Amino acid sequence: MKFLIRINTRAGIESARRRGRLPGNPALRARDLEAIRKIRSARDQAQLERLIETADSWLPVVRRMRPDRTWHEVASNLNAHGQSWTEATLRKAVRRMVRENLADTSLLNKAPRRPASERLLTLVAGIAMADPSKSHREIAAQLERMREKTPQGGTKWSASSVKSLLDWAARLGLSAKN
Repeated sequence: MKFLIRINTRAGIESARRRGRLPGNPALRARDLEAIRKIRSARDQAQLERLIETADSWLPVVRRMRPDRTWHEVASNLNAHGQSWTEATLRKAVRRMVRENLADTSLLNKAPRRPASERLLTLVAGIAMADPSKSHREIAAQLERMREKTPQGGTKWSASSVKSLLDWAARLGLSAKN
């Protein structure tokens, strides 16, 4: 379907060019400031409407996790549940919701710094406790889907790395799974 739309659009532009017309908004080509302002305003309003329409699926998670967790952790959590957010787009969306008084300003507070190992321990232990039937290999696969770095900074998780972290978490009382 998209292919047909693209073909028809290109054909329409070529037809207009043959008649001496140029594609696009003539006021924008002329750099009319009023037209540019109107288009920016319309785009801005459409973006806000999309954020408001989808807020039920992402804003409660942000409210629950921020500012105790980093933007990376919040985005990873949302992405693990079928959404696609980058840290930057999520932060921008929350800033917009705060600016419109649709979210609390505390969401923008800086997350406390925590050592990476503590964060990984908590994350792996949390995954294991959420679904005790998951094998170490399945937890490793989930960490890769979440784009979590290994303790050494790599991208490929092994079952033995997960087991080591779970053993460590169990010794600290964070997890019961071994």
